[in-house]
Amino acid sequence: MTHILHRQISPALPVAASGRGIELFDRNGRAYLDASGGAAVSCLGHGHPDVIAALHAQVDQLAYAHTGFFTSEVAERLADRLIADAPKGLTHVYLVSGGSEAMEAALKMARQYFLERGQPERRHIIARRQSYHGNTLGALAAGGNEWRREPYRPLLIETHHIDPCFAYREQEPGESCLLYTSDAADE
Repeated sequence: MTHILHRQISPALPVAASGRGIELFDRNGRAYLDASGGAAVSCLGHGHPDVIAALHAQVDQLAYAHTGFFTSEVAERLADRLIADAPKGLTHVYLVSGGSEAMEAALKMARQYFLERGQPERRHIIARRQSYHGNTLGALAAGGNEWRREPYRPLLIETHHIDPCFAYREQEPGESCLLYTSDAADE
């Protein structure tokens, strides 16, 4: 009996006990190929000594400091690295814990931008059908996967969805990238 409210109530999940490389092992020693490192993310693998050493070194020094009240050397170095690799003109980063939180922050920042510019009527969110942006309500609203959205539709903010961009399937031979993507503006 579990006291965890899992995503699916009925099936009993195997209990992951350890991991090595690309495999997870349950408490009975059965190996599983870990192709689920997280929803739509890449798995770094399990037990890599360089990753463990980096995590251990950071935890030994500082495990956590609330970003609303503190900054840290590692946060500052990460921001410097991200800005160094960012497109010209970007000068700041906003650090969050994951993709869904990043989407929520982006939606709020877009809204704040237009409020501060005196344009409160600019409130429409446009995204691609079949897109995935996360599982929070804002991210689900922006996401274009209908079966994910349907159970929560009454709670979602209004968004607009246009055709997905599948250039490898739908771009006509000889059609320029500019012409192909201009369909999105028309839609």
